[in-house]
Amino acid sequence: MTRDEKYDVVEKLTEKLKNTEYFYITDASGMTVAQTNDFRRLCFEKGIGYQVVKNSLIKKALSNLAADNANADFKPFEDKKVLKGFSGILFSNEAANAPAKLLKEFYKKGDRKNPKPALKGASISLGLFIGHESLESLVTVKSKNELIGDIIGALQAPAQNVVSALQSSGGKLAGILKTLSEKE
Repeated sequence: MTRDEKYDVVEKLTEKLKNTEYFYITDASGMTVAQTNDFRRLCFEKGIGYQVVKNSLIKKALSNLAADNANADFKPFEDKKVLKGFSGILFSNEAANAPAKLLKEFYKKGDRKNPKPALKGASISLGLFIGHESLESLVTVKSKNELIGDIIGALQAPAQNVVSALQSSGGKLAGILKTLSEKE
C-alpha cells in the first residue's frame, strides 16, 4: 500500500468514525474464510458496517478524531493494547448495543470456548469499554430512543394516575363540588 493510499484510508476512516456514534474494535484472528464470510453476511443483514483495517491506520484515524473533538480521548485503547493483532471495526449509528447483540448472536453459532471475533474495545458516545468481559454490559446498554421512551413513560405515569383517579371517582368529586358550591 502506497503512502497516498494509506492517507486516503485514514481520511475515510476518520470521516466514518466522526459520523458514527458507536464503534467496536474486534479481534478476528484465527477465523476461517467461511466464518469471516458468515460474520460479514450477518453484519450486512443487521445493517452494521464491518471493516478490517491495519492497527497503525486505526491509531492515526483515532488521533485525527481526538484532535477534532476535545472530548475524545482514545489513549486507553493504545495503553490497554486494544490496537494489537488483527483488528476489525464494527460501525453502528442505530443503537449502541446492536454490535454487541450481533457478536452474541454470532457466538451462538460457533465455538463458545473461544468466541471470535472477540471484542477488544468499544466507543459508545465517546465512552470507552475495553476487553471482551465488557460485552455483557454492552448488550444491556439502551439506545437513545429507548432512554427517551423510559423517561416519557416515567413522566406520564403520575399524570395518568391523577386522570384515572378523577375518572373513577368523578361522580363523587362532582357531587362534592356541587355540595360545596351550594353551601356558599
